[in-house]
Amino acid sequence: MANQLLPRALVSAKWLAEALRAKQRGPSLRVLDASWYTPRERDARQEYLERHIPGASFFDIEVCKDRASPYEVMLPSEREFGDYVGSLGVGNDTHVVVYDGDQLGSFYAPRAWWMFRAFGHRGVSVLDGGFRNWVREGHPVTAQVTHPEPAQFRAVLDRRLVKSFEEMLENLQSKMFQVVDSRSRGRYRGTEPEPGEGIEPGHFPGTINMPFTNFMTESGHEKPLEEIEKMFQEKKVDLARPLAVTCRRGVTACHVALAAYLLGKEDVAIYDGSWAEWFKRAKPELIITEWKRKSG
Repeated sequence: MANQLLPRALVSAKWLAEALRAKQRGPSLRVLDASWYTPRERDARQEYLERHIPGASFFDIEVCKDRASPYEVMLPSEREFGDYVGSLGVGNDTHVVVYDGDQLGSFYAPRAWWMFRAFGHRGVSVLDGGFRNWVREGHPVTAQVTHPEPAQFRAVLDRRLVKSFEEMLENLQSKMFQVVDSRSRGRYRGTEPEPGEGIEPGHFPGTINMPFTNFMTESGHEKPLEEIEKMFQEKKVDLARPLAVTCRRGVTACHVALAAYLLGKEDVAIYDGSWAEWFKRAKPELIITEWKRKSG
């Protein structure tokens, strides 16, 4: 198993609580709540206003994205990302800890983690177990909103960590990199509906299905490295070779990238448009599905 020699990708609730008690928050440490939920079900910003980790700011995925794109959460430009996170008090030397309030433990936090890494920031960690376990362990929460001093953040996109539709299409022939799909097995096969209007379930040729939830324990924490390594081995995913990950819109794919990073692989790419883009742009013969369209 590869040794973890990379910047710390996971921090425990205990570690973060001790860091906050030591008053490390500020320019050297910023905590970001990256929660997002289906609007009809939960209001992420309102929940943040009601309670959050002391000193945390709200990282709004609906703001920090390419708002001109027809797809849901595509990466913003370098300037837009730098301006946005700078407004949250994040500079190039800041250690950022991201979390979310999903009941799974983590959902959007790995996406925020990957976004920082995609724009050249290495000092970023995910709170292992998320807000769910922060509260469960009895750590403090607050409704007080922090207004950090703006910082300068220079974002430089690392093209190694992002794949486009064209690159994914070309890879069908060249097979230069492996592709993992992090959605549930039913959505991957096309036996369960795909969230979002106008998108049917299924997958494109050559992908390997590894549902992102398999990387987490029932408590919402990341599984031990030995188990994660075994999961990749059982799926015959070679972490010594190039790897890209897809999902529906480039969110849960970041869980797989995080898991691989924990094993020492820091160059996993995310197909940012993912299935939402592929389904709308690819030729029908490049969509593999068992979905039965309703007639009438």
